[in-house]
Amino acid sequence: MKNNVFTLLYILVILGCNSQTKENNIKANNLRSVIAKFEDQLKNELKTDASVSGVIIVDNKIIWSKAFGISDADKRIQADTTTIYRTGSISKSFTAFLMMELVQEGVITLSDPIELYLPEIKKLNGYSDSTKITFRHLANHTSGLIREPNLKGAATGPISKWETKVLESIPNTSFQYSPEERFSYSNIGYGILGLALSRAANKPFMELIEEKIFKPLQIDNSYFVVPDDKIFNLSKGLEIGSLGKVDREKPEREHMGRGYKVPNGGIYSTPNDLAKFILCNMGLSVKLLSKDNMALMQKSQTPTGNWRSYGLGFGIQQDSLLTVIGHGGGVAGYRANLAFDKDRGNGVVLMKNYSAGNPNINKLSFNLLKELAKLDK
Repeated sequence: MKNNVFTLLYILVILGCNSQTKENNIKANNLRSVIAKFEDQLKNELKTDASVSGVIIVDNKIIWSKAFGISDADKRIQADTTTIYRTGSISKSFTAFLMMELVQEGVITLSDPIELYLPEIKKLNGYSDSTKITFRHLANHTSGLIREPNLKGAATGPISKWETKVLESIPNTSFQYSPEERFSYSNIGYGILGLALSRAANKPFMELIEEKIFKPLQIDNSYFVVPDDKIFNLSKGLEIGSLGKVDREKPEREHMGRGYKVPNGGIYSTPNDLAKFILCNMGLSVKLLSKDNMALMQKSQTPTGNWRSYGLGFGIQQDSLLTVIGHGGGVAGYRANLAFDKDRGNGVVLMKNYSAGNPNINKLSFNLLKELAKLDK
């Protein structure tokens, strides 16, 4: 009888192992199917003479990294996983992350009025004791500031002069709403935020990003100015107009600088580098922020009932199945999207060197994360 019990237990264990193996095989096959479908859509919808690159993270690991198409149509350079794109507003996520590092170090608090470090902000149109702006207001887009300053040439000029452009923009910036009244996306708000962080830390903004984020995360193919020995890897942007006309000159011109738009749109990167940033924000790799501070960044900070849910440097998109944290970016000739499902350890980065048309990388990223989430049901 005793031997029969042991035999029964052995059989149950073996059956359990076989069942688990079978379940894992089914999940692996389903995962391959989801990624193959995703890859096919990228290739089929890719514009001729253009490129798209991406990374997929599943269960906290990079499992897929590929590039398709042409990164430079003139030189017929094929895109690969080292191809560099502009991130656009994904830069805001890095700026907000830097802010939280300075909060963690006790350099600033989220409730500090910006005027403590940047007294020039008092020159804002409509500024008063009742419209004082804090770091939190700027980082979650509830400052009430207009999207762009009413200053001709604010978004043009060499990167070395970006701080001057911010200061020139401030008197030409006004309020749409009172602080905390509602979510109101503001590029100039993030320009002001970046300069205020620099003042508070007493160090140039770009140096802070490189020292406090790029270096510790080994983000080694990302820049504010692409170095000469990496220009070959820089994709050539295609700005596509409403009638389909392609402008190659504007994206090329903007490589020389975009005026004040450094903290809100100045970073060049690759999907592999942005994947390292995702892994950090999911609490993996190097621990630069505490669990509580990361959670604060990824929690909605916008007024109740607002149409847009936004944390500190990250947008938040939800449906009945999952919550996706991330940010998109778009500048002349480039589109990029970074998104992750922290609950399941999944993430995706997509970057392309043209401004309009399929694939819709924002929608595609969310749908992929949704399909990956279904595999865990």
